Amino acid sequence: MPNIEGWVEACNVDDIEEEDVIRFDYQDRTFAIYRSDKNQYYATDGFCTHERFHLADGLVMGSTIECPKHNGRFDYTTGEAKRKPVCVNLKTYPVKIEEDKVFIKID
Repeated sequence: MPNIEGWVEACNVDDIEEEDVIRFDYQDRTFAIYRSDKNQYYATDGFCTHERFHLADGLVMGSTIECPKHNGRFDYTTGEAKRKPVCVNLKTYPVKIEEDKVFIKID
């Protein structure tokens, strides 16, 4: 997948169902890519900050992702930890859509 000026192609817009999340691996890193109920796209680190479980296996509810291990919750639009046991925020990444492809900016 091309990397142009820090932007990396993560998937096609249709690869993610509305109000869902998918996993994206790139250069030994894991990300979670989300599609909201308003067809907006977001990206965060792919692992829970409490324990290293894949957030793509979690449950999306509105703008919240729930960790599949311990039910900790994050606001995936901001990365904010919303429910214990998580207390460390997720890192978020800018997202853009071009020609039906989802790109994230990785620093």
